[in-house]
Order: sequence, then C-alpha cells, then structure tokens
Amino acid sequence: MNILPKIIKKCKSKEFLDITIIILIAFGSFGLGKLSEISKNSPRSIITKEEVPKKVNLSTANVVSSLPSSGMLVASKNGTKYHFPWCAGASQIAEKNKIWFNSTEEARKAGYTPANNCKGLE
Repeated sequence: MNILPKIIKKCKSKEFLDITIIILIAFGSFGLGKLSEISKNSPRSIITKEEVPKKVNLSTANVVSSLPSSGMLVASKNGTKYHFPWCAGASQIAEKNKIWFNSTEEARKAGYTPANNCKGLE
C-alpha cells in the first residue's frame, strides 16, 4: 500500500517529466522517419492528355464513330442529346451506340443538343 504514494510522488518529479518528453520525442521521430520512407517509395501518378484527332469527318451519317472512347462529349446514335462522359446520361448509353465528339460545335452540327441533367454543358 505504500508503493502507490511513492509512484505518484515520482510522477510529479522533474526527472520523470524529462524522461517522458525524451521518450515521446523518440517515438515521434521514429514515426516521422517511417512516414517519409513510405512517401518516397509510393508510386507517383502522372496524368497525360490523350491525343484526339483534330479533324473529324462528319460526312458519314453526321456521326463521329472513329474517335476513341476518350472524346470530350458523348451522344447516342439513337438519341438527340450529348453529355460529358462522366454524366449519368452518358453511362446509360450502350457502348455500341456511343458517338464521340471533340467539341460542342461538332455535336451541334451533327444535330445534337446539350443534356439538361449534365451540369456545365452549353
């Protein structure tokens, strides 16, 4: 029973405080060292812009089927609206029916209008 008051008395001493600070600094330094190693070894993400053909032949049924699936705008062969690829309407178009455009002008020339539920379309 006499041990508890001795422990409390030691905890209040300056030596105990100094030792606790040194231990906390050591653990913090170790953790920061490990964190810096993890960030050095993690792979870096590099985002590149894919090349999209600049000239598009609209003479074949007013659609652009030769563009890759990374064009700026997408529409359905059976529809009248164009979308950004990330809009909800674009995800409902079957892959075989997708038509890709480089700009809103191309989509409008092909007879398409902007989708109402896709924010940011003109």
